Amino acid sequence: MITLTFEKIYLKERKMEPCSVAIPVKKGTLKSTKGIVVAKDGLETVSQTKATSYWEDGSIRWIFVRFLANLPGNKGTSYELYLNREEFLEDRKTRNLEHLTKTKDNLNTNNDVLEDIPALTVRKESENYTIQTGGFEFTTNTGKGGFFKEVIFGDTKYHESQFKAPLLKIDKKGLCEFNLHQFRIVEEGPVCVILEGVGEHTIEEQSYKVTIQLTAYAGKPWIEVAYRLFNTSNQALPIEYLNYEILAKNQIDAKNEKNVEVTRTCVATSNYRTSYLVSEEGETVSKKVDAEDLLYEANEHIAEVFYGTMFADYNTVEGGVCATIYQAQQNYPKAVEASKQGIKISLVPENATKIIMQSGMAREQKLLLHFHSADEDLKELNNRSLIYQMPDRPQLDSKVYSDSKTFHDVFVDKKIQKVELSLIAKADSHSRCYGMLNWGDSPDPGYTTQGRGGGLPVWTNNEYDFPHACALMYVRTGTRRFLDYLLVAGRHWMDVDVCHYSDNPLYFGGQWEHTNNHVLNSEIVCSHQWVEGLIDYYHFTGDEESYKTAIGIGENILRLLETPMFQQKGEINARETGWAMRSLVALYKETHEERWLVKCDWIVGHFEDWEKEYGYWLSPYTDNTAIRVVFMISIAVGSLMRYHRIRPSENIKSMILRAVDDLIENCYMDNGLFYYKELPSLKRLGNNTIILEALTICYELTGDEKYLTYGLMTFELATRDQNASMGGSKKIIEDSVIGPGPGTKNFAQSFLPLVTYYKAATDTGILS
Repeated sequence: MITLTFEKIYLKERKMEPCSVAIPVKKGTLKSTKGIVVAKDGLETVSQTKATSYWEDGSIRWIFVRFLANLPGNKGTSYELYLNREEFLEDRKTRNLEHLTKTKDNLNTNNDVLEDIPALTVRKESENYTIQTGGFEFTTNTGKGGFFKEVIFGDTKYHESQFKAPLLKIDKKGLCEFNLHQFRIVEEGPVCVILEGVGEHTIEEQSYKVTIQLTAYAGKPWIEVAYRLFNTSNQALPIEYLNYEILAKNQIDAKNEKNVEVTRTCVATSNYRTSYLVSEEGETVSKKVDAEDLLYEANEHIAEVFYGTMFADYNTVEGGVCATIYQAQQNYPKAVEASKQGIKISLVPENATKIIMQSGMAREQKLLLHFHSADEDLKELNNRSLIYQMPDRPQLDSKVYSDSKTFHDVFVDKKIQKVELSLIAKADSHSRCYGMLNWGDSPDPGYTTQGRGGGLPVWTNNEYDFPHACALMYVRTGTRRFLDYLLVAGRHWMDVDVCHYSDNPLYFGGQWEHTNNHVLNSEIVCSHQWVEGLIDYYHFTGDEESYKTAIGIGENILRLLETPMFQQKGEINARETGWAMRSLVALYKETHEERWLVKCDWIVGHFEDWEKEYGYWLSPYTDNTAIRVVFMISIAVGSLMRYHRIRPSENIKSMILRAVDDLIENCYMDNGLFYYKELPSLKRLGNNTIILEALTICYELTGDEKYLTYGLMTFELATRDQNASMGGSKKIIEDSVIGPGPGTKNFAQSFLPLVTYYKAATDTGILS
């Protein structure tokens, strides 16, 4: 049995609250998801489960579970998850809970646990789907126009003509047409149904791909709408405005519709207490959030977890609709408006910060459409809106992750609190940067001051896989914000930092190297592409798009490795093929497809030839030098070791040991540090922690503790600071409000080397 722990968050109880959790499973334990049970004190709740990953023997490696929970007000609680029904029944028997009864479909009627839940049904008619959640239903619409054909809440029916198509107006071009081709079922079960529609905006001869994802939950009168726009053109896409409107009945057909009185219009925003603009006469009220608002607004929240909320509501004698924008402030500019005409949600408002999507970019933005009765209190709408921004998420004990063996072993038994504090500080110390195309990323101060952006900030573009480091930090601590760091950065990565459209096959699907404006003047190269964080995102969210993105990056790497650049011995540095191997091995572990390892064998051969050519892994530098670069060689060691762990080889082991012994002999200084690079002009003190992973690998291969002793000073200096940098003044640069602090690169690069060394050194007693 696995305990699902909910921390105390909200003052009021939540009935039948949709929740989700990702569970890692030890190899050989689980063959099917059919027996999964989620329960509270021996009574089963409704749930749905899908496997997101498998071990090589066919057993399940990860499951993603959705369930409905009754959560108490103003205190925490827990649920239990059983991997098979027999264990659940035995536990009921052991705890003398067999007398508790259940209704049909395994739903209990105990008010302290879960109410009886209406069936969630899906019905397909021609190209469209009708979803019934219980007292609420909607039907999708394809073709031109909006993506809803009809919505019914109680006795109130909303017609197709009330739901406008997303309105995209391009600067200097005009208003695009919108056309949705077809929907498909992404996920279906008794808790949740997800549909995805694919279409495009078109103007003149140009089209821009769009996906619309609709998520509905059993018993709930709301729909999450995820709108994702792709710039599938060779030119930049300057957006003049991007609006979504739901019209009041009065605006549709005054001749055929009775006059429906608008009894309330409201817009609201918050970061502490919610501020409302309300008209009981249905007058127009509006609110816009732009750069200046964020620049001068004080907010103490960690914005990846929560900043505030922003919604619009219009209400009539027949009922109303409340629309909440997810993370509106973080993804500014945004605006909301409510009037007698209905509500308007501006994902890009007119006359606001200019949003320019470069070729190949995408961006997903989300809304919650909450249909409600005429007497619904604004406080209840606000409550749901706030919960949407910061949903209840159950946590697992770190032992569940460590026992499953699904992650690299980052679970330290003999913790040193000053080291733990330093790791937390490193994870928290990154600049929060607001803006629709920037949220989830931050500039790197070093690259920026070097002038690589031509005077503009150089965005990190998730260099060194910041989301994966956050995932590892989360599973070892259980601290929620580290998971939210992963979710925000991962979403940005799969939208903005990946090339979704290009005529060049060496660009398509690849991850852009750090640059200004995320993609301008950038390249796509093997040394700046990662996949582990995207795979983590998939496991923790169940979102298959991140899995597809990881596969696309891997396929881009394979194409790059076929280019002439990689056919020359010693003509490239170790991190190019090293990072390529790391991503390919990760994809093999996830898919078990041999195609990912074919190039790994080739890379091993490349390192063999390289060593023969130079005697060691030297990198060409000036026209007449070839030098040792400690961190690049360490990257190669780490990547080769990942391959060695799945395909053990004495040859790889020997190469690794020779390389690290060479670094110790030639690059280790009397002060206990390794130098940066091997030239008189570059032999400054090295501060790159990747050498710690290389030393720990040699200890793993040999059991010789001497390798760990060479890393003591590097580790000591890297973990000396226990203070996080999270506050300070902000500044507006182009389409972003940039907060103070470093980029995400430092934590992304240093976390795994630090924590693996930390574990080995404390296990052996070198550190205490």
